[in-house]
Amino acid sequence: MSHRGDKMNKVIACVDGAACTMAVSDYAAWAARRLEIPLEFLHVLDRHPERAPVADLSGSIGLGAQESLLEELGALDEKRSILAQRHGRELLDGLVLRARNAGLAQVEGRQRHGSLVEATGDLEPQARLFVLGQHHRGDNTGMLHLDHNVERVVRAAKRPVLVATAAYAAPQRFVVAFDGSAAGRRMISEVARSPLLRGLHCTVLTVGDETPSALAELDGVRDQLVGAGFEVSTSMIAGEPEAALPAYLAAHPIGLLVMGAYGHSRVRHLIVGSITTTLLRTSPVPVLVLR
Repeated sequence: MSHRGDKMNKVIACVDGAACTMAVSDYAAWAARRLEIPLEFLHVLDRHPERAPVADLSGSIGLGAQESLLEELGALDEKRSILAQRHGRELLDGLVLRARNAGLAQVEGRQRHGSLVEATGDLEPQARLFVLGQHHRGDNTGMLHLDHNVERVVRAAKRPVLVATAAYAAPQRFVVAFDGSAAGRRMISEVARSPLLRGLHCTVLTVGDETPSALAELDGVRDQLVGAGFEVSTSMIAGEPEAALPAYLAAHPIGLLVMGAYGHSRVRHLIVGSITTTLLRTSPVPVLVLR
């Protein structure tokens, strides 16, 4: 997230009124202040696919359905749509006012119809960072899964994505998950240039075997980040990333987990597979996915 001269770049916070909305708002405001760029709240309304079956039901009139009932159903759908738009606008107005009262001067709200993935894709040229909430959904086994909209945005976005947890706490320390790959080293270079992370204590964490070459790599990364002005510590832990990383985060005073878009390393699935989904679901702190 290196500094760019394009003044149109902004933090885009995706909000829907769910329990994590205030945390998304606060993390987005935190990021906008640190990056010194505008903040935009984005609320996306579904296209209301229930409207189509109402029109299709016209063929059932001969089977006993009354035309007046179909008209009432159509009017009900229209009312739902109007209420959803009003709710979205009031949500955006409230969040904009809250952010301005917190000291942000450049704040706006935007409401769109469609899907969240389409909306973030369309707005990507204007975005420097997307902020979403750590939504969960359950299944009939009682297990919690990451909301598919969050997962799809993280997979599709070409900009950094910050996935916020339920409660806001301004990060003072962050962990970088480093795997020693070429893509991982590019991520470290991005961290070194990042005004969002500047001034926060950094821990570079590798999950794997403690070999001389791995330790030497960690030392090199530490030296690079220290040279960029960071206070840095390093750590190497055994285990698998999906279990070891959340356990480490829960046991230490860490405010943010930073991961990169790895290529074909052994932990490629941190970004494009099930481990990413697991970490976004189980991390006790926000996760920043760098591109």
